Amino acid sequence: MQIADLDDVQLHYSDQGAGPPVVFANSLGTDFRLWDKVVPLLPPGLRVIRYDKRGHGLSSCPSAPYTMGALVRDAERLLDHLGVRDCVFVGLSIGGMIAQGLAVKRLDLVRGMVISNTGAKIGTRALWDQRIDGVRKGGIEALADAVMERWFSKAFRATPELALWRNMLTRQPDEGYIGCSAAISGADFYTTTASLTLPTLAIAGSEDGSTPPDLVRETADLVKGSRYHLIRGAGHLPCVEKPDEYAEVLTRFLREIGHV
Repeated sequence: MQIADLDDVQLHYSDQGAGPPVVFANSLGTDFRLWDKVVPLLPPGLRVIRYDKRGHGLSSCPSAPYTMGALVRDAERLLDHLGVRDCVFVGLSIGGMIAQGLAVKRLDLVRGMVISNTGAKIGTRALWDQRIDGVRKGGIEALADAVMERWFSKAFRATPELALWRNMLTRQPDEGYIGCSAAISGADFYTTTASLTLPTLAIAGSEDGSTPPDLVRETADLVKGSRYHLIRGAGHLPCVEKPDEYAEVLTRFLREIGHV
């Protein structure tokens, strides 16, 4: 286990391998084990960096609310701390929003991005206020079953593995979940993402109840020359449900842009 002390926050991260860097940022309510099935399927010779954003996993949990700017700055400072330049940044859901914000702010850090199951804007302020209020009243447990329906396909929800992901969700700090929900609530990247020209791959899940395929495609269309891939039979976390296909399309993108 490794920790980066960034003054106001301490981020738990994993830094494995040498070579062109690929950085993974996970979704709301998960830690970096989200990528456990995909990482072993990637080609050799990559430097793979994963981290728990603030308020999640083994990272510190500052008081809510957070801003998207703070989450982008956390990623920026972590990559500076690790001496990373010209990475491919893979972000899922809120991680995909972090990817968009980081690419706009620091193109020296990001040479390509993968925006997975995400949007330039996700939901409405009223929706996130309701979600935050629910957690304050009943903890994440009160939302867990509804979240599982948005995260996973019906077929996956019938498997024993669902319990692992439900447990991961409910064991995140309430304060961290609330903080990051507030960050999503206040974020709108339509204008800034439309200014980007870097190589971009967008990945969607056909059964995604959080960021439906149309939202992901709409976001991809903001970036000139972007690629779009729909993973059928998967929900909000296709890297969990369909890791082989996810790794295949990610590897193809890395090869197309000359990163491997």
